[in-house]
Amino acid sequence: MKLKHACSYILSQLTDLVTQLDQHHFTMPVDSLSQSSVGQHLRHTLEFFFCFQHGYEQGVINYDKRSHDKLMETDKFLALSAMSKISEFISQLDDRALKLEVGYALDREDFVTLETTASRELVYNIEHAVHHMAIMKIGIREVAPYINLPNDFGIAASTIRHKETVSAAH
Repeated sequence: MKLKHACSYILSQLTDLVTQLDQHHFTMPVDSLSQSSVGQHLRHTLEFFFCFQHGYEQGVINYDKRSHDKLMETDKFLALSAMSKISEFISQLDDRALKLEVGYALDREDFVTLETTASRELVYNIEHAVHHMAIMKIGIREVAPYINLPNDFGIAASTIRHKETVSAAH
């Protein structure tokens, strides 16, 4: 499944980032990120994968039911372990029909249930991860310029293809 490969690539990029990043810079509030940290953005990203895994196993995914685990956003080694677990889940993933619960009411938990598939939710998690990687890259450049990020870190595949097409035309 090509989606699994894309997801594995993203998780490997995140793993490389966290491996290079000093613990202090992992948790440091970043001005350009409205005082959130790289660790907070990573935790948020990983929790979506955990919601996906839980929903995959139960048949119903709800991304609102995240744990907001403070330990994962403050301990880079816990985050690295989480990414390893997510990689294992993704490697064993099969497509199947699932349900997705979404809720947009601000004053109560009022969910709408939609039909989805594991493949569609993997796509969602990939796109969500890339989005947060782009945000993390802003923070990394501010607080940890020693980090060596790949040129495609936090850039959607469609954007990369577009840039290559434009470049080839000139």
